[in-house]
Amino acid sequence: MWTWEPESLDDVVARFSGLRVPWWIAGGYAIELAVGRSFREHADIDVLLLRRDQAAVQQVLAGWEWWAADPPGVLCPWAHGETLPPPVHDIWCRPSSVEPWRIQVMLDESDGEDWVSRRNPRVREPIASLGHVSADGVPYLAPEVQLFYKAKEPRPKDEAEFAAALRVLLPEQRHWLSVALADTHGDHPWRRRLEDD
Repeated sequence: MWTWEPESLDDVVARFSGLRVPWWIAGGYAIELAVGRSFREHADIDVLLLRRDQAAVQQVLAGWEWWAADPPGVLCPWAHGETLPPPVHDIWCRPSSVEPWRIQVMLDESDGEDWVSRRNPRVREPIASLGHVSADGVPYLAPEVQLFYKAKEPRPKDEAEFAAALRVLLPEQRHWLSVALADTHGDHPWRRRLEDD
């Protein structure tokens, strides 16, 4: 039930490219798109949508199975047309019950024209600047926002992604991340590296 064989980045982009709502490649792929190169294997592939646009998942993955992680670590079927409440922010998707999981969709909060972090509602960003577009036309989550999520309990792969992204973060991105970390985690070790490197 927990087996993953993630879709390729190209296939995911092809599936989601017709949506008329904002969406972004997230997770490790977002960091690689920001850095401009691939540097690790990926056990899954993540797509971020705003909670208000969650119905688009069922539209773009019509005929698939969608399962909500509610609570995290427990999967529950997500019925067609059902609205997932705020505590639920991960959706696992696969073409059928006999196939591995292919795509993880994450839902995040918004307030008007602002994205709002589900971990700290004081951490915000205009939706219009929440992501970037790669040279190949792939929308991806801004690296400073992705790193903010990875900073909660960084694993070795998160540390590697932080180190790789640090080389390409602009001063304003470093400042945003440092302030968000301070407001959420206090004296996070990444803050010193953001300011010193």
